[in-house]
Amino acid sequence: MVKIATQTINGKAFEYALLNEFLERLKVLTFVSVVENEPYKTALKCFVSFDEKEQSHYKLVASFAVNFLLDIEPRLANGINNEDILQLEIVADKAGQTGDVRDVLAIRSLQKWEIGISAKNNHRAVKHSRLSNDIDFGQKWLGFPCSIEYFQEIKLVFDNLAKLRTTSKATQKWDTLGDYHTSVYVPVLDAFKKELLRLDKENPGIVAENLIKYLIGNQDFYKVIKGKNKVEIQAYNLHGTLNLPFESIKPKAKIQRLKLPNRLIEVVYQDNSKTTIIVTLSEGWQISFRIHNASSRIEPSLKFDINLVSAPHSLFSNQLFIG
Repeated sequence: MVKIATQTINGKAFEYALLNEFLERLKVLTFVSVVENEPYKTALKCFVSFDEKEQSHYKLVASFAVNFLLDIEPRLANGINNEDILQLEIVADKAGQTGDVRDVLAIRSLQKWEIGISAKNNHRAVKHSRLSNDIDFGQKWLGFPCSIEYFQEIKLVFDNLAKLRTTSKATQKWDTLGDYHTSVYVPVLDAFKKELLRLDKENPGIVAENLIKYLIGNQDFYKVIKGKNKVEIQAYNLHGTLNLPFESIKPKAKIQRLKLPNRLIEVVYQDNSKTTIIVTLSEGWQISFRIHNASSRIEPSLKFDINLVSAPHSLFSNQLFIG
């Protein structure tokens, strides 16, 4: 198996545990099939790489999450007839690049219905996007291109990093630059901040909404976050496709639709920080963008660790504590 980072192995193992728990719980209630594609095989390999005790813990956490999801998604357990097969599938990672953040899908083609789950193991980051000379974040994230002025501002910084990388044959490390937070991060963040505000001003009402859609995903989904002694389930019901009844069977809890923002309120640095910008939007959305170097060696690109600081009150969230 190709060497995979520990965090990725944990995440994939959790994806498998969730899919398998759905299968075990539902195969006695309805007709179920599993798509044994490459992502499924990878997730299974990651799961079986753990010892029995660890596997049991994954299964336990997954069972708590699945029990709860069965209560709020009646279509999981209920088919129209014998031909209404519930298909379970693990999605390839590249789907995330097109704005679909879901890892595990449950699909009923006959009902033209599906739900997706984003499985997270101990982390809450929503995206890990990059900035560089040739990445047009405006076009890629929001559908509106960045200005020439933005690229001119960041070019000086990234060109210098590219030069250092070339002359050192990719061996020079960031810590040789001294206070690179001030010399590298701040000018890039300043340019990013200015450009985000410009894009919003020129495209009022659209940029704020598109930013959330890019970060959260363009499909409705449940985020299942595995903690040490708990599991948290959040419902990102942006389009109203979650929590639907099946005929006369209603979900056991009501999930509201999430309101998308229609304006950018402010973009500011986090207190006493040269690495993190806080973006506040209408409807209660707030996001942090922390910039960092993804490698210890200098390279002409920087990475964002993007987190949801606060969401609208209408975001459904439930924590289940595991004994």
